[in-house]
Parts: sequence; structure tokens; C-alpha cells
Amino acid sequence: KARAITNEIYRVTRLSTFSLDRYLVRQTRRCAVSIRANIAEGFERTTSAEYDHFLGIAKGSCSELRSHLYIAFDQKYVSSEEFEDLMARGLEIGRMLRGLMNSQKRKPKF
Repeated sequence: KARAITNEIYRVTRLSTFSLDRYLVRQTRRCAVSIRANIAEGFERTTSAEYDHFLGIAKGSCSELRSHLYIAFDQKYVSSEEFEDLMARGLEIGRMLRGLMNSQKRKPKF
């Protein structure tokens, strides 16, 4: 799901009006990439505490992405349909990360 939203973010930020706002394009892409990168990095860490830390960063990046999507929508860089789809995806990923973080709390620490 993080991979899919990243691909979709890259697609919409290539569109004519959105692509002209270089700062927002860079920030929006950075957030999307950060979600999946931090999940991966945390998974490869050696302790549960480190994994939890990187999941938290991924969740924060997911929230930041949704904030940037509001800006893109307000500036009419994305349509209502694109905005609703991307927000729904972002909210789902955030819930999944929260669930994963909660499941980690129930596991014995390694």
C-alpha cells in the first residue's frame, strides 16, 4: 500500500499545474518515499524498540503527506476524486501502521 501511494503521488505531481510548484512536489514526494523507506529500515533493525521508532516516523510521514494533499487540493492541483482517493489511502496506511505499532507492543521484546 505504501508502494502504491508513492507511485500515485509521483503520477499526480507530474501533472501540469502541480508540477510547477516545485517545493510542494518535492515535499509531497519526500513524505511518500519516507513512509515506505522507514517501514523497510525499521524492519531490518535488530531490536523491537528500533522497529517501533521507525514505524512512528513512517506514521508521521503519512500524516505529513495528508497535510500536503490538503494544500494540493486547496490550490486545485488535484481533483476532488484524486484528493479523496489519496486521502483514503493515506488514512488506511496510517491505520495499518498504528495497528502494527500496537501489535508490536504486545510482542515480547527481542
